[in-house]
Amino acid sequence: MMEHRYIKQCGQGMTEYIVIVALIAVAGIAAFQFFGQTIRSQTAGIASEVAGKSAAASVTEAQSRADDVLTEGKKKKGLDNYKNDNSR
Repeated sequence: MMEHRYIKQCGQGMTEYIVIVALIAVAGIAAFQFFGQTIRSQTAGIASEVAGKSAAASVTEAQSRADDVLTEGKKKKGLDNYKNDNSR
């Protein structure tokens, strides 16, 4: 009887852990979608610098995308006018 209770509690702990990990993953995906273009531009700049090339174009692109994110973040959106525009 005692072993059955222990197994049940371990299963509950594992389930809670999986739920927490899933929530963190969803939050990470949402953050990456919001800042994705900026991160990709910065990563391209780093890759260019490592390869010995100028990253000026990538840095400018990253700054432009960061400005886009700032503009998008300042917009007031409600359920009546919310639009998920992923065309950029």
